[in-house]
Amino acid sequence: MDHSAKEQEAMALVAEADKKMKSPGTFLGTLFGSSSKAEDACDMYVRAANMFKMAKNWNAAGNAFCKAARLYLRVDNKLNAAVSFIDAGNAFKKSDPEEAVKCLGQSIEIYTDMGRFTIAAKHHVTTAEIYESELLDIEKAVAQYEQAADYYKMEEATSAGNKCLMKVATYAAQLEQYQRAIEIYEQIGTYAMDSTLLKYGAKDYFFKAALCHFCVDMLNAKLAIQRYEEMFPAFSDSRECKLVKKLLNAHEEESVDAYTDAIKEFDSITKLDQWQTTMLLRIKKTIQDDESDLR
Repeated sequence: MDHSAKEQEAMALVAEADKKMKSPGTFLGTLFGSSSKAEDACDMYVRAANMFKMAKNWNAAGNAFCKAARLYLRVDNKLNAAVSFIDAGNAFKKSDPEEAVKCLGQSIEIYTDMGRFTIAAKHHVTTAEIYESELLDIEKAVAQYEQAADYYKMEEATSAGNKCLMKVATYAAQLEQYQRAIEIYEQIGTYAMDSTLLKYGAKDYFFKAALCHFCVDMLNAKLAIQRYEEMFPAFSDSRECKLVKKLLNAHEEESVDAYTDAIKEFDSITKLDQWQTTMLLRIKKTIQDDESDLR
């Protein structure tokens, strides 16, 4: 594909749209305050943006979509404005993540004003992912996931909301904000155990909550395990519950070997993920520290 030809064509369209916007009477046409000139200019900006996309000129594409979005707002076409801001955000994601976040934020404002909270939540998640992978700002990512969860729950989309809260809990535990993580894992675990479809997954949430308790204090973990077994008897038979009990015994005996063996045995059947491994290593370190204190 001849990218330069597409870019030339796109630039000509943008110039033509800009010229149309500067001509007298553009916004005076109809009772509704819009005009065919403004609508034509919007269409040109969008066509130009798509040509820039084909030429892989992401910045120019994003800027053209932004021009369309701002013009749609001037003629009170909020839905098209929101869509154009999303398109701009998607283009900027490939070249300028900070600009992408700004565009997504503008679309979210429009959707929340319109009461479209589920769509706003979806774009909060996209923003969170940009903060996670591109801008490497975990605190801002967590704030976006929390807002998304809030909007999903408002709209009764509990599963989608819980998925966002799981991300919050994962990061909270990594940042040693254990109480915050525990509250989320217990909340989702309780929700799951009361659902026929989700019941099987409840043990995983209680397992994660127990590991967070264990990172704080061994007695905390012991009491939490007893509580989870009373709340959800099926948890008692799970390999996760049995593992935590073995780890508690190893901790009480201050035996790093017994602790390591219990994890190896579990991992040989059910692979531990990166988060679980991190938490288990933190707990193991407390046994090693106790051992060195005794020397």
